[in-house]
Amino acid sequence: MSAEVRQFTVAADDDGIRLDRWFKRHLPEVSFNTVSRWARTGQLRVDGKRATPGDRLETGQQLRVPPAEAAAPTTMAAERPRRELSEDEIAFARSLVIHMDAQAIVIAKPPGLATQGGTATTEHVDGLLDALQYDLPSRPKLVHRLDKDTSGVLLLARTTRAAAFFSKAFQGRTARKVYWALVMGSPSPENGLIDAPLAKQPGTGGEKMHVDKETGQAAKSRYRTVEHAGNRAAWLELQPLTGRTHQLRVHCAAIGHPIVGDGKYGGRDAFLTGGVSRKMHLHARRLVIEHPDGGILDVSAEPPAHIAESFAMLGFDLASGDLPLDEVKFRDTPEGKQKLAAAEAKARRKARKGERRSRGRPKG
Repeated sequence: MSAEVRQFTVAADDDGIRLDRWFKRHLPEVSFNTVSRWARTGQLRVDGKRATPGDRLETGQQLRVPPAEAAAPTTMAAERPRRELSEDEIAFARSLVIHMDAQAIVIAKPPGLATQGGTATTEHVDGLLDALQYDLPSRPKLVHRLDKDTSGVLLLARTTRAAAFFSKAFQGRTARKVYWALVMGSPSPENGLIDAPLAKQPGTGGEKMHVDKETGQAAKSRYRTVEHAGNRAAWLELQPLTGRTHQLRVHCAAIGHPIVGDGKYGGRDAFLTGGVSRKMHLHARRLVIEHPDGGILDVSAEPPAHIAESFAMLGFDLASGDLPLDEVKFRDTPEGKQKLAAAEAKARRKARKGERRSRGRPKG
């Protein structure tokens, strides 16, 4: 082992993670007691300042970690055994798998299931990974995260090589992530780029973000309106071009169109009447990323029941989704022209229908 102090740079995918969780993810051989001792003695520092296990990290920060030998007295103890999963838990975990190959597993994470555990979170994807080990010597590794109430595509690396490869892709922002969201109102213009720096909101312990143009970190999200139900709600395709905590949720709220069900950032204005579910309507629809064995891994997850039901209730057609990632080139293809013409014709029919209803209402 090296006797030199180690330096790490916080990757984009680790933005917002607690320091103790960072160690569990990247240096699992270092126990929590060791991390706490390093913090108490001032050996553990973030950007040159003393750090505590509960501090939340930000992308780009420099983490100073003591030499590996310093952990030897504590880490010699046997690792605490993980809880053995029940047959039902194993079956549930495997039912989530939508893609598997030698290097990767992709699951469709359901809403309400956290990616990782915490003080009050005992049920999470990380706790189910033993069920997805299959024939390999070690269980798969998480390489990115989704919020607890966000559903959809979650990538797991089956080997150490794949974990490093995928993490680099997320950190270098070459991975393309596509989300579907139901938002309040109808954005104007229908397509655009949200460029709004984000920072942790003071007084929330790092649990909530806000737009901060002076000290916030760069955050950009592209959005496109797939369909809209008049001015009541709209189905957006969202692509985060950066990887900040809660980025899409904050950005949608910042332009006045919070995601339906997101009371944290939209307050009371984030809920629709008429029987629409109060759950979060944000879904990680698709992930496009280079594969460590060559080629491209392109996987999509079907929306959960509450989102599909809301779309149907509002008259949205799921076949209208999945617009190509490069909209400019798409418009120049026969398929693209046909699909866009059909979408425009449908919008015109909805508008005329709305006008007829308005004319039929009594005045006054």
